[in-house]
Amino acid sequence: KLDKLENLDLSENHLNDSILASLSELASLKSLNLKYNLFTGLNPTNDFCELINLQELDIKNNNLRGSLPICFSKLTSLKTLSLSYNQFSGNISALKSLTLLESLNLSSNQFSGNISALKSLTLLESLDLSSNQFSENISALESLTLLESLVLSSNQFSGNISALKNLTLLESLDLSSNEFFGNISALENLTSLQLLDISNNKFHILSSLRPLFNLSKLKYLYANNNTIHADDHEMSHSSAPRFQLSSISLSCCGSGGSFPKFLYHQSELQKVYLSDIYFKVDRFPFWLLENNTKLGILDLMNCSLSGPFQVPSHVHPALSYLDISNNAFGGNIPVRIVARLPFLGYLNMSKNCFNGTIPSSFGDMSSLQVLDLSNNQLSGQIPEHMAMGCSLLRFLVLSNNKLQGSIFSGNFILTRLVVLELNGNNFTGMIPNVLANCSDLYILDLSNNSIYGEVPSWIWNMSELAALDVSRNQLFGRLPQWKGYASNLEQVSMADNQLNGSIPRAICSLNLKLQFLDLSMNSLSGTLPSCFKPVSVKEVHLSKNMLQGALSNAFRDSSSLVILDLSYNHLKGNIPNWISNLSDLSYLLLKGNHFDGEIPIQLCKLDHLSLIDLAQNNLSGGIPSCLKVSALNYVLEQYIWHQTIYSNMIILRSIEVSIEYTIKSRSYNYKRRMLQYMSGIDLSCNKLTDEISFETKNIMKLLTLNLSHNSLTGPTPERIGQLGAFDESNYIGNPFLCGSLVGKNCSPVETPLIPKASAGNKEDHGFIDMDAFYASFFACYVMVLLCIAAMLYINPYWRQAWFYYIQMAIDSCYYFVVDNFPINFCSGNM
Repeated sequence: KLDKLENLDLSENHLNDSILASLSELASLKSLNLKYNLFTGLNPTNDFCELINLQELDIKNNNLRGSLPICFSKLTSLKTLSLSYNQFSGNISALKSLTLLESLNLSSNQFSGNISALKSLTLLESLDLSSNQFSENISALESLTLLESLVLSSNQFSGNISALKNLTLLESLDLSSNEFFGNISALENLTSLQLLDISNNKFHILSSLRPLFNLSKLKYLYANNNTIHADDHEMSHSSAPRFQLSSISLSCCGSGGSFPKFLYHQSELQKVYLSDIYFKVDRFPFWLLENNTKLGILDLMNCSLSGPFQVPSHVHPALSYLDISNNAFGGNIPVRIVARLPFLGYLNMSKNCFNGTIPSSFGDMSSLQVLDLSNNQLSGQIPEHMAMGCSLLRFLVLSNNKLQGSIFSGNFILTRLVVLELNGNNFTGMIPNVLANCSDLYILDLSNNSIYGEVPSWIWNMSELAALDVSRNQLFGRLPQWKGYASNLEQVSMADNQLNGSIPRAICSLNLKLQFLDLSMNSLSGTLPSCFKPVSVKEVHLSKNMLQGALSNAFRDSSSLVILDLSYNHLKGNIPNWISNLSDLSYLLLKGNHFDGEIPIQLCKLDHLSLIDLAQNNLSGGIPSCLKVSALNYVLEQYIWHQTIYSNMIILRSIEVSIEYTIKSRSYNYKRRMLQYMSGIDLSCNKLTDEISFETKNIMKLLTLNLSHNSLTGPTPERIGQLGAFDESNYIGNPFLCGSLVGKNCSPVETPLIPKASAGNKEDHGFIDMDAFYASFFACYVMVLLCIAAMLYINPYWRQAWFYYIQMAIDSCYYFVVDNFPINFCSGNM
């Protein structure tokens, strides 16, 4: 018998609900550990209610759900209770009688309501309510003066935090990701605090951190995503903070004024995140590195810093991560950066105003793994020494500069590259074959350069490659065949080159993962391969090529397709009925082809259409009245991501493509940010007939309409609602339309009654006066003859030529008759 068992540990098994009933017989249990099992069901916790001697209960990481039963109030001996990582819901009123609790963990459930039940738990030392749906204020915590650890993160708490001012024993306080507001002065007496996390709230925080100066034990401060503002009285307070921080994060948002003075008194810093704060500073705070020799991470992204970039006067032994991107630093990149910061593994200097060349000394950074110098004004070539020395480099981003020359023209050992972005420069030459050795290459962007030559076949053998962008270069030739090794490609862009030939069947190997395809503005011909059926594709851009044939079943099962742009090709046949399968389609552009037949009524089943451009085809029949368009269909950027080893940072990348759409005879290119606001229908230059009939509810958000140059009949739509924004230019070139917009009256005109002519009257010839017609015709004929005669009389040369041609014409006619009708002539002579 186990009726005297006091400690039972059944954790980390695969136990289910069937064992819970037997636990109620263990009346002497004081400690029960059931974490990491498979308990489930509704209110199975009733089985614990008989264990009134329990002091420790741990049932975290199961699948328990429902509300806490009222009988839980019987467990008055509990000192430790952990219900975390389940699916409990409802309020926690059943806990208010557990007055002996010292540790309570309810994290990662779905509890809601207020926390007033905790007011009586005055012996609590550790409380974790994180990742629930608790709301209202935290006044109930005022009486929990023994708390040493308090975690309230990721709830919906609001109000100020004055209830915490007497919790002087707190060592760790996490209020992150709530809706607290006001100042943080209530924390100034919590002198035992070592860790404070108030990030992702609505606090107003002085950049000087003056309310926290007395917290001498504070080591870790996280206050991201609040409102940081300058301390107007900072200069009048000369006192230094009593804390020595190891880690501080004040990123976003507000204006911090001058650089925080308290940082001058810090010498133990290891991590500093101050990004997205406006500082009025005209130089890099190199003193921060000199004062903190243990500093390993410094993030000053988007801080409005300017001036030259200054490096410390001595070698810094610890800094491995430096981000000064999106500032206004200028001048040359210091050559001494390598000597002073030799252990950098991550360096981001993008979006500044640096000019000059890339220092060749970067090649001496043997630890460098991430280098981003994009969006500056750097010129010259990529230093050969960098391509030879940075053997650990995995991310190299040099896009949008003024770099030139060949790409990696010399020796090359950067075989560990994962991301290579060189777009937006002036590079020439061919795509270097040395990149074939980068077997881990995940993103390759060489777009917007002057690279020429053929697309090398080795690109398609890169088994890890997920994004390839070589658009807007001078590449030519045919797309090479490959053997399917590049089946991981998600984004392919080769637009605006001089590629020709057909699309190879090998593209079918991308059917599973391809999400973005842009081969527009080339000279590709032939048909789409019949095996090409990308099931995950979201954007297809094949416009301005010479593709032929009917629209095959290529996209029949592409239910995620948002943009289909096949405009300006030589496609023909009907628009297929399977178009209704594309349930997410928002932008359909088939302009400038040879499609015929009727507009399929299946288009009416597409609820997310924003742009329909079928202009310049041979479509006939009527316009389906059920066509509907809507704006604000946001086009999600097709991101691919890669995770770096630094702070679990994720690098996202997408390809920006514009869509050409014509409004009032002018073509505009709309990029993704503007597309979400566009809605329109363009059916111009076809052979459409019948009357115009739109259902008003379907076009309430229609911004543009072009039905010109067809054979539409009947009245133009009434100018009410959204249709009131359109004028005669939207209907021009339809001779059978009537209405005020086209200047024709739609009412039938009655013909006046005319008495029948009497038998003696002349025949009625309508509006022509036949006598005048005959007289004028005869006069004109005589005048022509007289003019010819006068000209021949005056000019003897013309007269001689005239009679010569007349004689030649007569002779020709004579011999023609003789040659073709000899029998008749012979019989006439007999």
